[in-house]
Amino acid sequence: MKTFHGLILVLAASAAFAQTPVPTASPALAAPPLRARVMEFGGALSNDGFKMRDRLWTGKVEPGAPQRLAVNLFRGNHYWFCAAVDTESENPRVSLFGPDGRPVTGLDHRESGLAAVGVTAETTGQYFVEVETAGGPASDFCLLYLFK
Repeated sequence: MKTFHGLILVLAASAAFAQTPVPTASPALAAPPLRARVMEFGGALSNDGFKMRDRLWTGKVEPGAPQRLAVNLFRGNHYWFCAAVDTESENPRVSLFGPDGRPVTGLDHRESGLAAVGVTAETTGQYFVEVETAGGPASDFCLLYLFK
């Protein structure tokens, strides 16, 4: 798979992340309602000076089997990772893990079918974004990445 603006799909992650499949990076797979929902949220962040990456990441997420994506973040930059799932009754969660594998705390936003986390990178390095759902059937998801 190819690198895009510092975002690399995880093909072989560290041992802590090796058991989880990675999302397919294909904008064509994003259902129009998912794309519209995540773009609407991202658009609001754009009004605050955040720039959207010009690619969306999509895939299928099952309860208990989160999808992970490796991203390269730069110290001092602000980031938002936003995900929408196809079933609004689902409660998705977006989490970020630092280069050391520990959770990174940030601003959480959650609503029915949509979740986001906003962080400021404390160090430069490879981080892992995780999208998961609490229950129900497998769901398609669409992930958007913003920075400033």
